[in-house]
Amino acid sequence: MNLPPFTHSLHKVLTVSELNHQTRQLLESNLPLLWVRGEISNLKCYQSGHWYFSLKDTNSQVRCVIFSHKNQYIDWQPKDGMQVEVLALVTLYEPRGDFQLNVETMRRAGLGELFEALEKLKIKLGQAGLFNLEKKKPLPKFPKQIGIITSSDTAALHDVLTTLQRRMNSIPIIIYPTLVQGKAAAYSIADAIKTANKHAECDVLLICRGGGSIEDLWAFNEEIVAYAIAASTIPIVSGIGHETDFTIADLVADQRAATPTAAAEMVSPDRRAMLQQVNDVHRRLSRIFQNRIERLMQQLDLLSHRLIYPGDRIAQQAMQLHHRQVQLSKIWQHQYDKKQWKLLDWQQRLKNACPDLDQLEQRKKQLTIRLSNSSLHCLATLELRLKHLQAQLTQLNPQAILERGYSITYTPQGKIVRDSNQLKSGDRIQVKFAHGHCNADVSDSMDS
Repeated sequence: MNLPPFTHSLHKVLTVSELNHQTRQLLESNLPLLWVRGEISNLKCYQSGHWYFSLKDTNSQVRCVIFSHKNQYIDWQPKDGMQVEVLALVTLYEPRGDFQLNVETMRRAGLGELFEALEKLKIKLGQAGLFNLEKKKPLPKFPKQIGIITSSDTAALHDVLTTLQRRMNSIPIIIYPTLVQGKAAAYSIADAIKTANKHAECDVLLICRGGGSIEDLWAFNEEIVAYAIAASTIPIVSGIGHETDFTIADLVADQRAATPTAAAEMVSPDRRAMLQQVNDVHRRLSRIFQNRIERLMQQLDLLSHRLIYPGDRIAQQAMQLHHRQVQLSKIWQHQYDKKQWKLLDWQQRLKNACPDLDQLEQRKKQLTIRLSNSSLHCLATLELRLKHLQAQLTQLNPQAILERGYSITYTPQGKIVRDSNQLKSGDRIQVKFAHGHCNADVSDSMDS
């Protein structure tokens, strides 16, 4: 075990706070979360929501605390004397130096084995396909007969019968009495399901029981009950315990209701709601027919008002025809006048735009003569300028200079020599003449 630093400095004097702090760190770092079983004593529930108690057995006890944000998930009320199992962190309350357990969660002793068995059975039945949704059978909307599997002397049966009587008292009910608690209850429930299927008297079955602890409801978590529900050809609705109770039977059943009363409501149509629905449909149909009749009456009034004596109708149509003829004549005359004015306008514009062909022909001849003269003058000017440029080009041509006896000297790099400083003794140069060239070596270079 790794000890805190204070064990390595034996000569150091610790304060009480330092001692308690390092002791708490030692406990919390070396002991993981663990389950502890014992009996509750001196339980105190404060207004803050925190619970303080001691957990004891025959020889020892330990202080415990479970804070409000953790105990809110515990759905039962602990009491002094109860045997419980707590999942806790071993620690030290530093201000008082009290050794205590900080509880994460708590369950009644023995429930751990039950929950473990329940989870194993869930996995087994799930792998066998008993929870598959595609195997769930639909419930009949209007069952002809309802079967109830429960104990004949329970309050749950009274609640179910009261609900069915209130919702639809005309549906016959068959009760298949069975045990709902105890060691033989699972076999009794399974036999009742098989009996109901054998007689095939009902369209739907209810499996009911009132609330209780997990031990009280354990018969509905047995494997034999699960397979009996799965094998049933009649749809089954489970209404076991309260809304927070959940059993294997709820998972296998075709439908699960939160309570027995809710299960009865699920399988039975509501007579009052159906009567209300029928009344609503009757009112809607009456209103539709009344509106239809009123629309037809109004349409009849309109048609009768539009009905005219044939002679009067012919005279009215003759007047309309004459009026249309007058309108058409006016429109035609207007269009004719408009086109006539447009024609006169174009004629006047054409007359104004008619050209004098003789004058234009004379003008054309004059422009032709001027164009010919201008072209000849322009060509003569360009020819004279060309000769002048050729003379200038001849004068600037380096070849003409070479023809007069000059030469051009190039460095070994091919550059024209313009200054003797570009050369030094021993350089190889090239000399270009008017006709041909030669290579030469520089023996001496002198500044001008």
